[in-house]
Amino acid sequence: MHRLPGIKHLISFVRSQNASFDTTSPGYKWWLLLNVMIGTFMAVLDATIVNVGLPKIMASFGVGLDKIEWVLTAYMLSLAVMLPTSAWLADRFGYKRVYFLGLLLFTFGSFLCGISPTEDMLIAARVVQGLGAGCLMPVGMAIITREFPPEKRGIALGFWSIASAASVSFGPLIGGYLVDNFSWPLIFDVNIPVGIAGMLATGIIQKEYRNKKHRSFDMIGFISVSIFLPVLLYALTEGNAATNSGGWHSAQITICFAIATLAFIVFIIRELTASEPLIDLRILKNYNFGITALVTFIFGIGMFGSTFLIPIYLQNALGYTAIQAGMVFLPLGLIQGIAAPLAGIAADRINAKIPIIVGGLLLTFSFYLNSSMSFMTEHSYIMISLYLRGLAMGIMFGPLTALGLYGIPREKMAQASGLSNVIRQVGGSFGVAILSTVLTTRVIFHSQVYGEALQPNSPMYQTVMQHIGGYVSTALGSVGSVADGQSRAILMSNLSKQAFIQGVDDDFLLAAVFSIVSIIPVFLLKGRRKKSIVQEPKIHVQE
Repeated sequence: MHRLPGIKHLISFVRSQNASFDTTSPGYKWWLLLNVMIGTFMAVLDATIVNVGLPKIMASFGVGLDKIEWVLTAYMLSLAVMLPTSAWLADRFGYKRVYFLGLLLFTFGSFLCGISPTEDMLIAARVVQGLGAGCLMPVGMAIITREFPPEKRGIALGFWSIASAASVSFGPLIGGYLVDNFSWPLIFDVNIPVGIAGMLATGIIQKEYRNKKHRSFDMIGFISVSIFLPVLLYALTEGNAATNSGGWHSAQITICFAIATLAFIVFIIRELTASEPLIDLRILKNYNFGITALVTFIFGIGMFGSTFLIPIYLQNALGYTAIQAGMVFLPLGLIQGIAAPLAGIAADRINAKIPIIVGGLLLTFSFYLNSSMSFMTEHSYIMISLYLRGLAMGIMFGPLTALGLYGIPREKMAQASGLSNVIRQVGGSFGVAILSTVLTTRVIFHSQVYGEALQPNSPMYQTVMQHIGGYVSTALGSVGSVADGQSRAILMSNLSKQAFIQGVDDDFLLAAVFSIVSIIPVFLLKGRRKKSIVQEPKIHVQE
């Protein structure tokens, strides 16, 4: 309770400072962009910083991947549910207030994560974080698209992506350093000073904006989507979990799928028939927005669903420390940060489909490279795939977002940006659930294949065991039956590691398939941005 007076003083301070900030100056929109980038940096930082800490969190709580993946999924799910709700909150109470609330919730959720004594408490705290991030992402994007004119929107969104790129680079590095030298709770505590700085900047810089035509809250839509997403993803992740002996045909999985299907039907009917829906699905009738939504969903499955694979592979298979695993991501965000504004400028001048398609192809190729990794993969090979991924992400995001939002009415901008982020986060949530399930399944499959391939009477098996036995005798000083047992344990450990690596490779190959499929609808997009920019000067000259 001793923290509450401090929060009250903080709110009073930022209100007083806001009156002295010149919101009419030409540079205001750029100060506003910088302010929004702080919240974006923090929200994305928490998603990337957690990945390198997952092995330590798993060891700390003594749980497996099927349980700890909810540390990622809970955050993404609560974020996805909050995204459309934040649009209504922003229209009703004001964009500045809701953005400030998002920063406050996220900072408080980070504090709860840092003091979590159990994995269940950590997952619950991640939900609080996701609720805050769900306010930051769509409201921040809506603020930028509202303040910047269409001809400047591409470069603005490109610079906005720098915050995301910086998080991608420095998040794993910071997380690795904290995990290796201190403890994993600090990867959440690091958000607290950033959140306080963001709240101060929001109060000082932003002017309030409220939509005069705010809608009534769609409670039925909110409840139905809040049931549909968690229940469906629970069923997808628990289908092959060790705690579920019945597999996909167990009663709990069947019931979950039935509940999720019913909730989805209710949600779709409600959103298409309500006069003021929670998520205005009718925006999908906009040709470009509908297609980019499909691209975003498929892209999210492959891209965001595979983000946890590299850190786990590096630490569990290659023996990297957390900071070593984090350092490999440093160039990724730097490349993305350089490419994003350049792609935004290009999208404002040429057909925006070109950088989207090129980025999609590069992303697919990077996943394909990752699908052939082994326990002997060299560091340079891994870095090449990450270089390509950073470049691909940098040149895709800005043009795809700008092209999708082009032509959306200003009063629908919050709904459109919210829906766009919902689709991307839902795609990412599905990706984590699907790829985690596939990883578990494929590891079991490869373990069985390798186990069946062992022939104790074969000359090859005998030769391998003799070499391992020689190593055991020399390094450990073991002899007799003890040496034989240790030799078999080493062999089985290597087979288990190889089965895990092969499962990771299969996951990356699946991610490559999703990425290449996401490119196909891009060819159907209408490059109207280029047309409008070219025609406007002609009309001006004729006048």
